[in-house]
Amino acid sequence: MLDYAEYTIGGNGYQGNGFHPNGYDHLNGDWATFYKVVKGFLRRVKPDERQDFLHDLFLTMAKVRAKYQANGKPLTEAGLVRVAHFAVAQYWREYYQHTRGVDCGRCSDRQRAECKAKDLYRECPKAVKMESLDKLIEDGEGDHTELCQMIADDSAVDVVAMLDAKFTIQGKIPER
Repeated sequence: MLDYAEYTIGGNGYQGNGFHPNGYDHLNGDWATFYKVVKGFLRRVKPDERQDFLHDLFLTMAKVRAKYQANGKPLTEAGLVRVAHFAVAQYWREYYQHTRGVDCGRCSDRQRAECKAKDLYRECPKAVKMESLDKLIEDGEGDHTELCQMIADDSAVDVVAMLDAKFTIQGKIPER
């Protein structure tokens, strides 16, 4: 069983402080190779997410290794480096999509180059615009209501639909 305290990552992005008798540096076989590759990529991820990224990348590399073994192909360190590069790029794509609503992976190369040249990331045409639920909405008659009050309640009874169903079952046509 792994002891969490012996396998923690320090502020510099690397495992432990060198005084732990056990640690990621003491892994054997493929896991040691995985760690050798992964530790070079940890500094490219936000410090508070390095531990999760490390373990996610270990799992990804193990899955890739299993696919290669099933096909009878060797997985080299260079292949693992490519997996790690892709994982870091995917990490930042997901981060920016989550925090800013920007997903440049769906834009063309020409659009990305234009955004980069003109620094249009803040005004991305494909960005998801976030609205505050406290925002006041005007109804056209001068009255203001918070946006959160305009959201439909899924648990509320739809009286019109219920009456339509009742009249349909009774064979009556409701007048409107």
